[in-house]
Amino acid sequence: MSIYSYNQKYTKELLTIYNQREVTKMLDMVFEHVTSMVRTDRIVNQFSPLTPEQKTRLEEVFAQLMLGKPVQYVLNEVWFSAIKLYVNDSVLIPRPETDELVDWIVRDAVNIVETIAPFKILDIGTGSGCIPLALKKKLFKIELTAIDISPKALEVAKQNADTYRTSIQLKQIDILDENTWSELENYNVIVSNPPYVKNAEKATMHKNVLDFEPAIALFVHDNDPLLFYNKIAQFAKTHLTDNGAVYVEINEALGKETLSVFNNLGFATQLKKDLQGKERMIKAWKR
Repeated sequence: MSIYSYNQKYTKELLTIYNQREVTKMLDMVFEHVTSMVRTDRIVNQFSPLTPEQKTRLEEVFAQLMLGKPVQYVLNEVWFSAIKLYVNDSVLIPRPETDELVDWIVRDAVNIVETIAPFKILDIGTGSGCIPLALKKKLFKIELTAIDISPKALEVAKQNADTYRTSIQLKQIDILDENTWSELENYNVIVSNPPYVKNAEKATMHKNVLDFEPAIALFVHDNDPLLFYNKIAQFAKTHLTDNGAVYVEINEALGKETLSVFNNLGFATQLKKDLQGKERMIKAWKR
């Protein structure tokens, strides 16, 4: 069978689970991964027969996709901020809005990084390490620290940091435990994409997220949805430099409430919409 034949076959099958846009993106990732050909080369060679090894790999991949497993976990890779990262089900799959958060930090910091040495950045709940790796790619003269409660997540972050020969100080720390805060320094930027999805929102979420992505990195109790933001704001009061700033990704339904967390502790704040027009990011800094 050829790329064309497999594309026809699996498009039909995957459309029973996903919409057309999702299927097109998924198949593009799969065929590039298996054939090592970019899209234009695949178009030219779409009727050429695949090797036995490629056929076997395709069938393995699609068997997992039909179970609802996210393609990024099946292939163990995802592109984020033009960086190909290793991922598995110990970490969240990086989203485009997190890339927008990175871009916001870069725009604010690019002109001051050179004047502050060392310019220190802390990522709280780093997961795959996508945020510090993307920041390092765009802001060269920075010192990176990344923490996570999950040792398995830190293993993924280390693998990605090693792949790109990026120095990141990785620490297993639960930011909710104030006794661990003494292990951390003061930082010019504190960034976090913490758990913020309420359990009540599970009914609206896709099965492949609920069944495969790590719940510990996603969900908070309905009666305390701002738990992590309260702790991050308290931590920032004592661990943010005088001219520093906190950047967080937020639940789009809790923008004003999350702003209040920082405002109530004396921070000046800015609420920012993502490219979809949703309130998804907050910057906070000392007045």
